[in-house]
Amino acid sequence: MDEIVKAALKKWPNVPACHGWLALDARGDWYMRDDRVQAAGPFPQVKGSRITHDKLKEFIHRNYAADEHGAWFFQNGPQRVYVELEAAPWVWRLDATPDGSVRITAHTGAPAQFRSAWLDEHGRLFLDTDLGLGVVHTLDMEAAAQAVESGRWPVTEVRFEELPARHGYVLSPQRARQQQA
Repeated sequence: MDEIVKAALKKWPNVPACHGWLALDARGDWYMRDDRVQAAGPFPQVKGSRITHDKLKEFIHRNYAADEHGAWFFQNGPQRVYVELEAAPWVWRLDATPDGSVRITAHTGAPAQFRSAWLDEHGRLFLDTDLGLGVVHTLDMEAAAQAVESGRWPVTEVRFEELPARHGYVLSPQRARQQQA
């Protein structure tokens, strides 16, 4: 976490959290979802405005984490901004190497190590890594297919609805909060 964010948390420790205003899609793109967008429908049916500013995305990536309940957030200074997830908290980019292995990198740029592979009923491939569960970016399915077909990544079939509970994350902190109220 950035030092400026840590300092803001100390200075203003009781800022209310924000829900519904930030989302991550299955391709690793961030979306702002203002009141109008939220009223138009849930994420990902209504996405909002894609964040394209590189410095803002880098700031989000450096300050992206999960709470004790598996709800992912961006710590924006003293305010915790909870993230609506389309598929998983991580989106994996893959790079096949000359020796036949595959490098896994998160949408945030963090490297990850493979632990297991999961295929849902929609044909999406999820990888469990040392960072947690993420979905493989659609542009990188060729490298993933090679790892699966070679036997390096054995795949287990799973229903998408089972993944959050099985891997300890929350798709919609906003909906979870509303259901608890």
